[in-house]
Amino acid sequence: MKDDRDYKLDLSPASGVTPPPQPPAAQSTQRPFISVHFTCCNVYQRIYRAPDGKSYRGQCPRCARSVNFPVGQGGTSARFFRAG
Repeated sequence: MKDDRDYKLDLSPASGVTPPPQPPAAQSTQRPFISVHFTCCNVYQRIYRAPDGKSYRGQCPRCARSVNFPVGQGGTSARFFRAG
């Protein structure tokens, strides 16, 4: 197959050029959250961990119903919850 393009794009790094430093893993900079399905209004919302790290607190984005999920000793691997 013949290549008739009048240009060539070289994506390899230039010799002698050092690539820019990469930031630390994205996971370490993200805030921990859980996903909550508010059955009262049938909507999902991310609930972020409180600054003290002891609970996840938030509210329904439609009716403002409050929820509080304490962080326990053993914890859970679940990331999705229902609040009614």
